Amino acid sequence: MRMLHTRKGGFTLIELMIVVAIIGILAAIAIPNFLQFQLRSKTGEAKTNLAAIRTAEEGFFAEFNNYVAAASTPGTAATANKRIWPATGGGVADFNQLGWSPEGEVFYNYAVSAATGASSYQIGATGDLDANGTPSDYGYVHPSPGLAAGPGAPIGTCAGTGVYNVSTAAQDLLNTVGQCESLDGQSEF
Repeated sequence: MRMLHTRKGGFTLIELMIVVAIIGILAAIAIPNFLQFQLRSKTGEAKTNLAAIRTAEEGFFAEFNNYVAAASTPGTAATANKRIWPATGGGVADFNQLGWSPEGEVFYNYAVSAATGASSYQIGATGDLDANGTPSDYGYVHPSPGLAAGPGAPIGTCAGTGVYNVSTAAQDLLNTVGQCESLDGQSEF
């Protein structure tokens, strides 16, 4: 007796289409999340460089009893692409005097506000990683002993009163590297 319609294995077209649809759904969920996490990870550059500038400022102050102000560098508008740290111009001479420069290219512009002879300074990092026109700012504020604010003019959206404090929902956190506003580097992406 002979059997008709015997199946030798393999997948039917419907089974293959179901697998492709499931992979498509998973990709539609995973790719936007991956891109968001990738943008958040790039904010680590700002935090690391701000901490390094802070260390350089404190070392300079220990030796020369003064903090160094530096203009926004690299000086070109922040974009979603890395930019080369310039050899001259902008605030590079000031950062060189401070003894700091980043390793490689940067996403953020960096600036330091410090009054001559003052014992306070403020550092800011401004970037636009998602190229939406809204900057993502990070900062550090070191006030003079006994005072509750930095040297004055804000850098980006960082006020002289401090970086964003989650507990108080205000910009009042001093001597800490952090985001300037609640959405910087968080749900802005």
